[in-house]
Amino acid sequence: MKDYIEERVLEVANYMIQSKATVREVAKVFKVSKSTVHKDVSERLPKINPILWEEVKKVLEYNKAERHIRGGKATRLKYKKIKEQN
Repeated sequence: MKDYIEERVLEVANYMIQSKATVREVAKVFKVSKSTVHKDVSERLPKINPILWEEVKKVLEYNKAERHIRGGKATRLKYKKIKEQN
């Protein structure tokens, strides 16, 4: 694995742990795709640093458990905005 990829994987992992950010949020900050972030933390990170991977996995599981709530809030705001425009 190239050095810059390994460095990015560790930076992404540390950022995700510190900020409890979602994959989408991390992708925006690091200006890479969601697929790249996901591949970094799910495939590359366990090989580079298994201990850090355990921490990232907790964040990913938390975000997965909470996504239905975030989706509901987004939908509510969408229809509230439509109602205000009319």
